[in-house]
Amino acid sequence: MARSSERVAAGTPLLQVRDVAVEFRTVDGTVHAVEGVDLDLAAGETLAIVGESGSGKSTTAMAVIGLLPGNGRVTKGSILFEGEDLVGAPESVMRGIRGGSIGLVPQDPMSNLNPVAKIGTQVAETLLAHGLATRRDVDRKVVETLAAAGLPDAAERAKQYPHEFSGGMRQRALIAIGLACNPKLLIADEPTSALDVTVQRTILDQLQRMTGELGTALMLITHDLGLAAERASRVVVMHRGRIVEQGPARQILEDPQEPYTQALVRAAPSVAAVRLRPEAFRKPTSENRVTDAAASVSEPAAVSEPAAVSEPAVVSERAAVERAAVEPAAAPDYIVEVENLTKVFKIRGRKEEFTAVNDVSFAIPRGETVAIVGESGSGKTTTARMLLKVVDPTSGVIRFDGQDVAALKGKQLDSFRQRVQPIFQDPYSSLNPMFSIERLIIEPLDFYKRGSSKERSARVRQLLDDVALPQSMLRRYPSELSGGQRQRVAIARALALSPDLIVCDEPVSALDVLVQDQILRLLSDLQSEYGLSYLFISHDLAVVRLISDYVCVMKDGVLVEAATSEEIFTNPRDPYTRRLLASIPGNELDIAV
Repeated sequence: MARSSERVAAGTPLLQVRDVAVEFRTVDGTVHAVEGVDLDLAAGETLAIVGESGSGKSTTAMAVIGLLPGNGRVTKGSILFEGEDLVGAPESVMRGIRGGSIGLVPQDPMSNLNPVAKIGTQVAETLLAHGLATRRDVDRKVVETLAAAGLPDAAERAKQYPHEFSGGMRQRALIAIGLACNPKLLIADEPTSALDVTVQRTILDQLQRMTGELGTALMLITHDLGLAAERASRVVVMHRGRIVEQGPARQILEDPQEPYTQALVRAAPSVAAVRLRPEAFRKPTSENRVTDAAASVSEPAAVSEPAAVSEPAVVSERAAVERAAVEPAAAPDYIVEVENLTKVFKIRGRKEEFTAVNDVSFAIPRGETVAIVGESGSGKTTTARMLLKVVDPTSGVIRFDGQDVAALKGKQLDSFRQRVQPIFQDPYSSLNPMFSIERLIIEPLDFYKRGSSKERSARVRQLLDDVALPQSMLRRYPSELSGGQRQRVAIARALALSPDLIVCDEPVSALDVLVQDQILRLLSDLQSEYGLSYLFISHDLAVVRLISDYVCVMKDGVLVEAATSEEIFTNPRDPYTRRLLASIPGNELDIAV
């Protein structure tokens, strides 16, 4: 099929999607995933398609590139790329277009990179398949391609396997593969959703730079309207397979017309982070106990910026939380006190050691939320695992309700296990797929022999009511639930034993913004109702601002700053904290919704 751009009239969009419908045939019947989609994308333009899971945004993108699953097909409409209709094009033709004219950066690098092939080999396959390299010069071009994608030491990285890369490095490798053939259109499907905010900004900057230099049009698939408005010139909003609104990005963000778009804007953490904290998430709090306890503390030399603080009531450096954790007068106010916590791991096969957590101190006030934020590798999850007594600390003390956690044994340890419960990141892997929802929730009650069989069943039904799930869910299995419903089940299970403290490890990072919003509000409501304390682990400061009372910022295993949530967001003291805040998508937008 000829794809000569000379045949396209001047001003004609590079991509024209007209009245496209996509359906999937399943055992339960036909699913109409996309209906009547119309959109244009000009050469060199960035267009964002926004919507929650199931909205049809990824299906639309896969229809453009001809990568629908075997049970999916375009049933009507046209997809014109450089004036030629791709609907019904032979697979031999589409193979030439993919990679060569239309590139793809998929969402999950670990499932889209071959785990048993070196990174360089995977880039070379693309270059060789499209005739952009020969066997003689392919190694050199692989290194050039990886270097252009921002990978340091590209020659050495080309010899490594995906598991030896960080998440950001794997995503760069996918960008390198997607742009290896200088395509006219690049489809980026949630390219940064699983990455830290600083890595996310770096990847998006790199993607924007490379597409700008190549003159490549970019179709960005995302669920975050703030990110879309920051990166795209136009936004298309999809809901239940249809386009509900589209237009200039800032116009859509500042003046959304459709109720669904308005809901997306309200729910987007990156947009909320540039506004005042929503009243729905505020709860009555006592005096500023963490910072007041540190009012008389001078700042140690280890603090990054030892400038004098004019108002001691808002001291936000590390010493504030350290003193708060050990202040005798304040001890009754804290459910958890952590002092000088350190964890050193021995590296298998090597003599050197790795310090994951280094001399960290903080405290968790009763009935409130302390968040630990930082990039991957900052030590936040290791800290949470030590608090859960899953990992033993190398040194330091963790006190729960005044008791040294390391010394707990027998009945005291059983009591601790019941009073401290976790909620994990991925609702798809944290629930046993072979258990019904009823069995999943009742399992901790059975294990600790709480009440009679009748009382346990009644407790399960009450918990479903607490997390706003219907009783009809009891006989269903995790595979039959959405991500948000699964996370609600995980929360119900965590609540089963009536804990005092819940450790939330990235509990909403795998969810769409609307579902994130629902789960965060649910956690806030449950805290108000039951007086729960939360340790909230996250790399997403936008989410943290919505739910936390206090924030601890970690970097390379060290606590670099700690203060109230409002203080961290309005007056960050440490350069690293400021860099994290600056990396929030849409942080420079002036939005009032």
